[in-house]
Amino acid sequence: PEAAAQPGNLAGIRHIILVLSGKGGVGKSTISTELALALRHAGKKVGILDVDLCGPSIPRMFGAQGRAVHQCDRGWAPVFLDREQSISLMSVGFLLEKPDEAVVWRGPKKNALIKQFVSDVAWGELDYLVVDTPPGTSDEHMAAIEALRAYQPLGALVVTTPQAVSVGDVRRELTFCRKTGLRVMGVVENMSGFTCPHCTECTSVFSRGGGEELARLAGVPFLGSVPLDPELMRSLEEGHDFIREFPGSPTFTALTSIARKILDATPACLP
Repeated sequence: PEAAAQPGNLAGIRHIILVLSGKGGVGKSTISTELALALRHAGKKVGILDVDLCGPSIPRMFGAQGRAVHQCDRGWAPVFLDREQSISLMSVGFLLEKPDEAVVWRGPKKNALIKQFVSDVAWGELDYLVVDTPPGTSDEHMAAIEALRAYQPLGALVVTTPQAVSVGDVRRELTFCRKTGLRVMGVVENMSGFTCPHCTECTSVFSRGGGEELARLAGVPFLGSVPLDPELMRSLEEGHDFIREFPGSPTFTALTSIARKILDATPACLP
């Protein structure tokens, strides 16, 4: 396969996880970011590949706007967040001259950049590569899955919100995973109630339980529910590490539980 001709840059990555949803605005980038941080705090080295080319939000969520991607002898060096290089990032957001510049590309150009991200980014040794995808089941998803197929991705983490409209769209994403042969590691329900910052009581703003019901009907694991949390939103907008700063939050418990389930399921998910 084409990907097999370029084994070098992904050879040091042990596990690849794609974060998917058939719906926009459900918080895939939020879940990708917090999963990466939780895995890092569990002692893992993690990379995030942002293939949402039209809405790249990963640089902001990690406080890395304005950072540059540099060439190295093996291709592109990702943006490292710390001296230990425990988290590394690659996003089209690092390649734009201005932060508000729009990516107005047709499918073939998008697909070519995704393939280049897969083959030309020098990640080095990683325990996990988290791939943050755009909404839907479009060209970008097919390009990412086809480019990564030779490296046997661990599977997909599918994100939904509790409402029936979102659950319906995400059900189609599960069908997409089956058709493309991508293993579903589990479903995460995001925005599952509102956590009061004063008393920590959780109130269901939308409906509740749609993600768990979807997982049950699809016969895939339900990994957990993540509430709406003002502190989480603030951390993401300011590029702070929520996992480190709010260990007493119910949202921290939810996010680290999801990461723990991913860690525990990793050997079982290997082909």
